[in-house]
Amino acid sequence: MFRIVTDTSANLPTDYLHTEQITVIPYTFQSGKGEQSCMDLTTFDAKDFYAQMRSGVKVTTSQIPPQRYIDVLTPLLEAGEDVLFVSMSSGISGSYASGQIAARQLREEFPDRKLLLVDTYSASLGEGLLVMRAADCRREGLSIDETYKTLRALRHRMAQIFTVDDLRYLRRTGRLSNLEAAVGTVLQIKPLLKGDPQGKIVCFAKLRGRQRAVEAIAKRYEELVVDAQDQTVGIAHADCAPDAQILASLLRRSSKPPKKILTVDYEPVTGSHVGPGALALFFLSDENVRNI
Repeated sequence: MFRIVTDTSANLPTDYLHTEQITVIPYTFQSGKGEQSCMDLTTFDAKDFYAQMRSGVKVTTSQIPPQRYIDVLTPLLEAGEDVLFVSMSSGISGSYASGQIAARQLREEFPDRKLLLVDTYSASLGEGLLVMRAADCRREGLSIDETYKTLRALRHRMAQIFTVDDLRYLRRTGRLSNLEAAVGTVLQIKPLLKGDPQGKIVCFAKLRGRQRAVEAIAKRYEELVVDAQDQTVGIAHADCAPDAQILASLLRRSSKPPKKILTVDYEPVTGSHVGPGALALFFLSDENVRNI
């Protein structure tokens, strides 16, 4: 047995984390209410949070510092546990690099313990579904090394497709130029975005109208999903539950319905970057999906 550790970007339900005994390292964010932790999402009021953003409240985030990793991981290693840490994409956060700094120090202090880090190249449920797969592997009796290799292979197969309702949040984080963002807002153009091979967010299409964007996500799923009948797929939304329900319905009525759909509110750190109205779908495809 080994300990699975992730960060709050994985966006997994608190009950699941407790049941599977998964340790979580929290991100923090600053808003109109001061610095807050993402540690317990059972207390996160998504509707209020995204309403504040819509009203103009600016939310800022920061990467997890090395010391926070050390503080959480040290007791586990002291207790004799090997640790598999599953991280948010290094392409959108410096937290994975902080984790590497902490890991180098901890490996020197605990040379008899294994401490393995996986860069998922994903965020939200793209990361979370890989954490769930790690828990499945552990339950099935796989070793930490076997689970590590499994996740490193699956991360290249994780499709992340999403759209946003307001382009200004992507503009603020440097995903679109000011001109593109302004034109999109005027014309009601909705971008379709995905994770690239380096775990960065890129725009691959633009559609006019929200309904077309939601339908395009479902169509993309039907084209790319592999072994849907065996998969739990993930939907994350930033206060747009009706659109999430429509997307889930489209998936169930598709020619490749998934085994299960997990729907969550976007947690505040990732959600602050994509903005209110963001809608994302996560599922496994083939190993070339990030290049398509």
